Amino acid sequence: MPANIREIKGRMQAVGNIERITKTMQLIASARFQAMQKKAVQSQAYTRQLGEMVGELAAALGSGGDISHPLIAKPDSPTGRERILVLTSERGLCGAYNGNVMRKALGFVREEIGLDNTDLDVVGKKGIGFCKFNRLSVDRPMSFGDSPVYAEVEKLAQGYIDEFTAGGVDAVRVVYMKFETMSRQTATVQTLLPLEPPAADASAATDGGTDTKSVYEFSPEPEALMDTLLPATVKTTLFQCFNDAVVSEQLARMVAMKSATDAAGKQKTSLKRQFNRARQTAITTELSEIIGGAAALE
Repeated sequence: MPANIREIKGRMQAVGNIERITKTMQLIASARFQAMQKKAVQSQAYTRQLGEMVGELAAALGSGGDISHPLIAKPDSPTGRERILVLTSERGLCGAYNGNVMRKALGFVREEIGLDNTDLDVVGKKGIGFCKFNRLSVDRPMSFGDSPVYAEVEKLAQGYIDEFTAGGVDAVRVVYMKFETMSRQTATVQTLLPLEPPAADASAATDGGTDTKSVYEFSPEPEALMDTLLPATVKTTLFQCFNDAVVSEQLARMVAMKSATDAAGKQKTSLKRQFNRARQTAITTELSEIIGGAAALE
């Protein structure tokens, strides 16, 4: 077998192996995406219901602007510092996912806060590696795995609540890839603290001078419930950010692996065509040599 035919055959085998690997990774990412999407949808329903309850509390207390709480109020003595939490992946092979998140985070920090006034927390090995490569100081590198657990996220959120209420930072923001649809994921900066004052639910508003009654009866008083529900809102919001980030990561990996599989398939087809041409050329050459040798013997 001529050397060029052996080389092409070796390349075909290598590309075939890559195609099988990327196809397997695509299927794994697809299964994880479906599982995490289900989890994110379930937590989203809880977060939405919690927000509706806070809105009912706001209706019971009056207008949203009259509500006073340490998690809503801006610091009396601003420090000029903010804490930024960036959510990236533990592994690569997910296209531009991590690059888009990090560019969003750095762009926001440089334009709005300044690197010197930022305490940076990064979740995920890829984001931590990006910061090391660019010589960016990371205050707290963290890892939560492929499927974040609420108990661990709750501890992180409680730490941010304590730091904010103690006046350590003026705000806490999360930069992550928000999952919107299968075809759209957006790198987003979300303010975790301070919370926006909850707006009164529209169902509790007056209609033609007649007050509509709330669907909830609160015990204890709404002021006391705010001390429980507002921290819970911070924790569930942060957990939802983690879930959205993981769903977007698996979707990005699924798309990237599908593109890699398709590219490998096209490359294998091209190599197969080259192999057939090279083999045909070799056979034609051998036949020509045989015919030539037979003619010389006549």
